[in-house]
Amino acid sequence: MDRVAVEAKIASLIEPFNKKNVALSDATTFADDLEFDSLTVMDFVAAIEDEFDIIISMNAQAEIENYGQLVDAVVKLQN
Repeated sequence: MDRVAVEAKIASLIEPFNKKNVALSDATTFADDLEFDSLTVMDFVAAIEDEFDIIISMNAQAEIENYGQLVDAVVKLQN
């Protein structure tokens, strides 16, 4: 799956978690812009892992701060 397809799928998965309807860009941060708390992050990561049949390690999760980094990580984990 290419980056555009992964980005579209992640955008649809993020929608129920995006309570403030923040416009998504590669620079959109989960903590500041989307105001995700730790429980929301866990639920969202589980949804991503289920959808793409991947596992995002805790170390990798700690390094992902924005939407663009997440899309890139998912693309990389699929290859």
